[in-house]
Amino acid sequence: MPLYEHQELKIYNSLSGEKEVFQPLTNGYVGMYVCGPTVYSNVHLGNCRTFISFDLVFRYLKHLGYKVRYVRNITDAGHLENDAETGEDRIAKKARLEEIEPMEVVQKYTVDFHNILYKFNNLPPSIEPTATGHIVEQIEIIKEIIDKGFAYEANGSVYFDVLKYNESNHYGILSGRKLEDMIANTRELTAQDDKRNPQDFALWKKAEPQHIMRWPSPWSVGFPGWHLECTVMSSKYLGDEFDIHGGGMDLKFPHHECEIAQGQAATGKNPVNYWMHANMLTLNGKKMAKSTGNNILPKELFSGDNDVLSKSYSPSIARFFMLQANYRSILDFSDEALTAAEKGFHKLMDAIALAPSIPTNPNNSSSGIKEWREECYEAMNDDFNSPALIANLFKAVKFINHKIENKITILEEEKEILIKTLHDFTFDVLGLEAVTALENNQDSERLTNVVELLIELRAKARANRDFETGDKIRDELAANGIQLKDSKEGTTFSL
Repeated sequence: MPLYEHQELKIYNSLSGEKEVFQPLTNGYVGMYVCGPTVYSNVHLGNCRTFISFDLVFRYLKHLGYKVRYVRNITDAGHLENDAETGEDRIAKKARLEEIEPMEVVQKYTVDFHNILYKFNNLPPSIEPTATGHIVEQIEIIKEIIDKGFAYEANGSVYFDVLKYNESNHYGILSGRKLEDMIANTRELTAQDDKRNPQDFALWKKAEPQHIMRWPSPWSVGFPGWHLECTVMSSKYLGDEFDIHGGGMDLKFPHHECEIAQGQAATGKNPVNYWMHANMLTLNGKKMAKSTGNNILPKELFSGDNDVLSKSYSPSIARFFMLQANYRSILDFSDEALTAAEKGFHKLMDAIALAPSIPTNPNNSSSGIKEWREECYEAMNDDFNSPALIANLFKAVKFINHKIENKITILEEEKEILIKTLHDFTFDVLGLEAVTALENNQDSERLTNVVELLIELRAKARANRDFETGDKIRDELAANGIQLKDSKEGTTFSL
């Protein structure tokens, strides 16, 4: 029997502003779409947090036994600066600055995106479509929206008629905005503006002579509006109605609001049942921004080659740190917080390695392991509450250390449940990787030198029959997680 049949998962739905019991459209199957990157620069940590958050969702749904189709797009065309209706395509601008073809820009930064998420141990999506690969479908849906009276052509461009749509629908239903307020707070249109109303947004833009990326259409040689690609690709691979749509909090308006409007206008159906939004990442208490220098790329985090943190942190440590906060909460990156996460990570990994050493006895009474396992599920069933799950995992860390240190036995059955549950939630659900402290420590060479010096001093003490000093060195190292192993070839150590 699949786990989902006796686990009640609740998801915070941005559309209703409440946690709702998750009920997929088709029993046993989940369709999930997440807005992917615009590939004109290196992926930043804020993006990574969003994708790690939805990787957690993907992993847990799979763990529960659902068959999940996870679609995440690549935006490789039609994305104007500041998401405005005017300006230069970001990819085209980068191509001009670097004096290369736009698709060289796309390839370069798509590879970077994949490499970084691979290091964070993210699972790849089921399908990863591109905007340029779906131009034909985008043109077809524009035709449908025009035919249904919700869009109009003006001088080669096509715009979505927000006021017309709002007569029979609610534009602003996701963000909680009222069209009347939006109208009151917008500027008047200029004589050069092709839009009927300031709130209208582009479905197709006629390309200016200098615009590099362009395609033929019934209206002009041009390019699709940014919002359109997600409506097209989500509906193509998941249907006109699907279960989960995710993305960063900054996409709620206008991007996701426009997606709802486009979907409703084209099909008459509400496209998504559960909207999920991940919150932002800050650095040392301030918003990340290249302009202020308060910014760090993932590769700079991993290498330590940056001016904002004192040392490097591995991808596993960074992932563990991000999962210590709920995906809907603002999370601040700092040395202090990352160092604390690093220590906690290694305590967890050490305990998992020690768990098989817990002694067992068939005559024991229950230690409450089954109840603890249910607490882990309760945490994840509460809107993917990873911090609550991690707190439960550390209950197990304390339990394991206590049993081993005091040679206290438990039932063999409970030991097996403990080991399996730790593995399932630590590696399969949280997506952490079992790496040693030495592999992660930027000062590993220095650590090795210090430990080898202590091994040498211990050897001299034992040669002088000063066994008290020798034992003290061994015990102190062991207390700090460094195990010595004596053999005929000499003494080695491991963490």
